[in-house]
Amino acid sequence: MNGDDGKSSGTRETAAATETGRYPQLTRSATPLRSDAQRSESSSTQSAHTDTVARTTSVPPTRRRKPRVLLWSFLIALGLVLIVLGGALFYLWNGLRPASASDTPVKITISSGMRAQKVAEVLEENGLIRSAFLFSGWLKLEGEGSRFQAGEYELTPGMTREEIVAKLNSGDIVAAATIRFTIPEGFTVQQIAARLSETADVDKDKFLEAASKPEQWTGSLWTKALPNDNSLRFPLEGYLFPETYEMKRGSTETDIINRMLSELDHKLDQLPEDWQSTLEERGLTVHQLLTIASLVEREVVVDEERAIVSSVIQNRLNKKMPLQIDATIQYLLDKQKERLLEVDLKVDSPYNTYLNAGLPPGPIATPSLKSIEAALYPEKTDYFYYVTKKDGTNTHLFAVTYKQHQKNIQLSEKNVK
Repeated sequence: MNGDDGKSSGTRETAAATETGRYPQLTRSATPLRSDAQRSESSSTQSAHTDTVARTTSVPPTRRRKPRVLLWSFLIALGLVLIVLGGALFYLWNGLRPASASDTPVKITISSGMRAQKVAEVLEENGLIRSAFLFSGWLKLEGEGSRFQAGEYELTPGMTREEIVAKLNSGDIVAAATIRFTIPEGFTVQQIAARLSETADVDKDKFLEAASKPEQWTGSLWTKALPNDNSLRFPLEGYLFPETYEMKRGSTETDIINRMLSELDHKLDQLPEDWQSTLEERGLTVHQLLTIASLVEREVVVDEERAIVSSVIQNRLNKKMPLQIDATIQYLLDKQKERLLEVDLKVDSPYNTYLNAGLPPGPIATPSLKSIEAALYPEKTDYFYYVTKKDGTNTHLFAVTYKQHQKNIQLSEKNVK
């Protein structure tokens, strides 16, 4: 019985133990009861452990997001740089590209000595370029701007900067509105004034007034040596060189006078280099030279006779004989007469070379360069007289003696008949 009981008891314990291991939740008596404090401490410990585990497990995600932040920062910075760079490039492109095209030309004026920066400002003000700042900077880079020529230009909006620079460098300026007039050889101051009134819209009276004001004459050096002679009808007679002129429309009477005076100096510079020394050797002034030249101009038509007539004048002056030149009487009459009368030859005037020996007070017309050369370098002859042939050739018969001259006059009259 005891043996069996023991065995049975042992078997029951073993079975109980087995059951306890398999179903622990059913064996509450095996787990001692804990107090509230213990449970609270256990809960705190478990919570702390959970937090530790949570913190431990949260570190790896933070490390994985950091490269992404750096990447985004780089991309944003790169984007900003590209935006700024793109904006700068667009600014340069837009500022240097041609202005909006137009079919209407624009006129601008480039003054002498104007700097490239100022030229750029003028171009921008007139809508020919977009940015004066960028254009002037481009000029510096290209080494341009120093060869711009002064003048008035006609440019068209839409031209490239290279085309604008080429035009300014070449001096392709707009031809200003001009007046064009021709003063024939042998004209007097009064005839010049009348011609200008007809062809150049110049006030005749204002021109004659300007021709009597020496303080306004700046065109010629030789006008400074004009004699202070009240007997001169027009002080500038013989000094306004005969030529074809082209001047800006709106030029004043004084402007025209000074232009014609400057042409006289230009023509005198074309004489042989010894002309002034030759003049001194002959004891003549420029004023006297122009006076002799004006007499030759009014007396001679054929060039080959200019120096011969000049020799007659020179020979008579050397002999202190009156020149007796009809052209001086015609000058006094202010009109051309086919035949002078005896009464005409008695006009009381220092210009009357029939009554007065020597040269008249001044020129009686505008001489050509050929007449000036003939007056300066006369032929060497013994002639004292000449008369027109009146045969249509516009040539003369020359004589040494008065008797020969009378015969020549008879020949001339026969030609008329």
